[in-house]
Amino acid sequence: MPCDLALLVSGGSGMVLAARFAQAALESGRVDTLHLVVTGPATKVLAHELGPEWASARGLRDSLTLRDDLRERIRPHLDSELTASISSGSHLLRGVVVLPCSAGTAGALANGISRGLVQRVADVALKQRWPLLLGIRETPMSPILLENLLKLARAGAHIVPPLPAFYLKPDEAAAQEVFVDHYCMRLLDLLGLPVKDEGLRWRE
Repeated sequence: MPCDLALLVSGGSGMVLAARFAQAALESGRVDTLHLVVTGPATKVLAHELGPEWASARGLRDSLTLRDDLRERIRPHLDSELTASISSGSHLLRGVVVLPCSAGTAGALANGISRGLVQRVADVALKQRWPLLLGIRETPMSPILLENLLKLARAGAHIVPPLPAFYLKPDEAAAQEVFVDHYCMRLLDLLGLPVKDEGLRWRE
């Protein structure tokens, strides 16, 4: 059954993860609408890592390698758009993915702070008990961040740092692509969405 997802992009490094997850989610064939929100700090990281044409929710949507019919399923929002439908728990979402998730965003969520649409939607996911996946991008982690992540895990969030699956043993030239695809597959698994594994799972 088609569903709505929210992809919330905060200001951590790793924007290729957000871009690939958006593609993989839409290519699963089960996502009717992908709500996309990008914070102000994230626009700067997008410009640095992927290019200035990517540096907004609309820019990210338009720069993805997607069929037009899939691209039309992405609904971009401004982080200041607190009247958006997804700011309310009455708008049903299959899940919410914060990717990349900065330490600052995790800290705000752990302490009930909602200063923009990204934080508000993630907070709604916690109160509604919807799947909330946090792709935390920080190392090393301070005791404060670890305590915040523990609070979020106890509140029901999935803490999903993008760790490479070394057991896949990809060729050096393809390593980043393989690791990113594997990570996105794991996120889709947590959301209960189908994905072609294409040799990305552990096999004896």
